[in-house]
Amino acid sequence: MNATTPQNATLASLLMDEFAARQAALPGSADVREAAASALASLGIPTRRTEDYKYIAPDAILKKGFGFRSNPSREFTQLDIDHLRIASNNVCLVFVNGRFSETLSDKQLPDGITLSPLHQTTQTQYANHADHISDAFVALNTMFNEGGIALHIAAEKKIEQNIQLVYISCNELAAIHQPRVLLEAGAGSEATIIETFESIGPVKTFCNAVTEVVVAKNAHLHHIRIQDEGESGHLVHGVFGNVAANAVYNTHTFTMSGAWVRNNLQIVMAEPTAEAHLFGLYLPEGQQVVDNHTVVDHRVPHCMSNELYKGLIDGKATAVFNGKIFVRKDAQKTNAYQTNRNILLSDDASMNTKPQLEIYADDVKCSHGTSTGRLNEEALFYLQARGIGRESGRKLLMRAFVEEVVNHIEQEEIRAYIDQLLDRKFN
Repeated sequence: MNATTPQNATLASLLMDEFAARQAALPGSADVREAAASALASLGIPTRRTEDYKYIAPDAILKKGFGFRSNPSREFTQLDIDHLRIASNNVCLVFVNGRFSETLSDKQLPDGITLSPLHQTTQTQYANHADHISDAFVALNTMFNEGGIALHIAAEKKIEQNIQLVYISCNELAAIHQPRVLLEAGAGSEATIIETFESIGPVKTFCNAVTEVVVAKNAHLHHIRIQDEGESGHLVHGVFGNVAANAVYNTHTFTMSGAWVRNNLQIVMAEPTAEAHLFGLYLPEGQQVVDNHTVVDHRVPHCMSNELYKGLIDGKATAVFNGKIFVRKDAQKTNAYQTNRNILLSDDASMNTKPQLEIYADDVKCSHGTSTGRLNEEALFYLQARGIGRESGRKLLMRAFVEEVVNHIEQEEIRAYIDQLLDRKFN
């Protein structure tokens, strides 16, 4: 997977060769890794012929010179991490090129938070929620991740400080990284977890991240993801959640930039009275591609999910939203709602949206809807008639459009940080 790669070598065979060379040195369960390798050999890396990836070509991207071994292009200091800290009370845990860095991470964790190397977790915890059998990118991560962590929030603990996971991609040579995290919110606990993705420097990066989330009975977990990969960053982020009885899982995904970003979000409503809220905002421009795929699986009765994703697409950018809600046969009394709204800011921007419901129960309240259009010219004319310039009016309308998503963040300091990113984006 570099400039000297033989033209006739398949991407799958190169991955298998790399795995064979490194397998003995990788920590954790060899059986799990080998099962993932077998699955990837069968699945292959998705192509445009793969239904869920038909608007993009991840195989073509990976063939463009990405290797597995690359040192950071520079040393990072605590000042660098403080610059990336998005709220003053955040505890930062740092990954550099896919590996957890104890040196750069905060040493003092809040009472009630336990951190351990991922390979020391039990087999029933590790790789139990992410699908490494039928998802090629999860299989790839399961094969190669080497510095993952598990975070456990103790039962009945309310964590006042935010836990921010900082993923930095900064290469000497173009490379693919495989960070992995297991988040477990114990029964009756409450916490806010923030994941931020930064690609630093001109060298191409490919971050293939997996986050497994377990929200136990009566727990409340707020999970915020901020992706700002710039022009050279490529990102696949798989989030796999399991929500127990009377638990609430709130997840927000903000994609500010990235050459190519794919979000795979899958949530299982595992026990009655589970609740999940999914919010997303994506702002591709130029030649960027943002692809959001969500699945909410209602397996049991008396659960509720609500989903709102919005996009502003500019330049020649492409955005995709594919949202699917399953309501299984036994999942009576389900409430499930899904909305996707988009605004195209240029004639060359494109949006592909596909909200879906699959309902096998008969006593449910479910709905979905989507809309794609332009900025409201009547509203823009109204603003101009009151002395507001056209460009200022456009920015006002764009801010009004995105605020519906931003306002669902409860913490004022995090909202303020998102607003700063939006101001930079729109200006």
